[in-house]
Amino acid sequence: MEIVTSSPKSKQIRQKYDFTLFKRFAKNKVAILGLIIIFTQIFFAIFAPLLTTHNPQLGILAHANLPIGSPGYLLGTDALGRDLFTRVLFGARISLVVGSSAVTLGLFGGILLGVLAGYYKKFDAPIMRFVDLLFSFPGVLLAMLIVAVLGTSLMNVIIAISVWSVPACARIVRGSVLEIKNREYILAMKSIGANDARIIFKHILPNCMSSIIVFATMRMATAILSAASLSFLGLGAQPPTPEWGAMVASGRELMWTSPHVMVIPGIAIMLVVFAFNVVGDALRDALDPNMNLD
Repeated sequence: MEIVTSSPKSKQIRQKYDFTLFKRFAKNKVAILGLIIIFTQIFFAIFAPLLTTHNPQLGILAHANLPIGSPGYLLGTDALGRDLFTRVLFGARISLVVGSSAVTLGLFGGILLGVLAGYYKKFDAPIMRFVDLLFSFPGVLLAMLIVAVLGTSLMNVIIAISVWSVPACARIVRGSVLEIKNREYILAMKSIGANDARIIFKHILPNCMSSIIVFATMRMATAILSAASLSFLGLGAQPPTPEWGAMVASGRELMWTSPHVMVIPGIAIMLVVFAFNVVGDALRDALDPNMNLD
């Protein structure tokens, strides 16, 4: 329930509540590790051009397939002599942009549909039947279908993953809205003549944010993995773009002679997906209202 007073006592309660949430999250050491991995990815994405002197798309054929630790090439090179460390750094930028963009678009559509379905009974049935229709397609197959229709590019991958994210977000938001709109303070707002927009944006949506934040965090892992999967299949980033999934695909032929070409970007995908999943789990536990406050 929203705290409608700004008295010193209410501020102290809010500060104590926020600190308790932080303590809950901090107790999960694996989630702290995940948070470090996420911040490391963000750091690499922002400062990639400053952390290396190599071009991620150009290489020296004479330096092809160099092993890890070669002079001037920290993680070795691929079949075209491109520095793997550089390509992994710039791949972090691409995965973060694709994942965050897809999740943002998916949240926008999912929140819109979820609020309309949960708050207005007349919209509930048609919207949820549309959501059920989207759920009838396996997620990756739906994304592949969209990319096949629109064409292979990172922008179309973002659109495909965002469409895939809409139904799950819509169901979560709808469930929260259905529960919140029947609370006493919402009924009281209606009784004094508050309009629907004020009730939705000032009282209902803020109380849905816990579920939305958890969903968005865990969906980032799915979006990054899906983007890598589509690129691996040749439906996403195209050569010579340094995208992790495409890097894994290009290293398949070197699996036995130069396994690091495929393994290194694969480890990058695994670490980032792991990080977002464990952080999402920790946020869900910290924000769970059923847990006792210390």
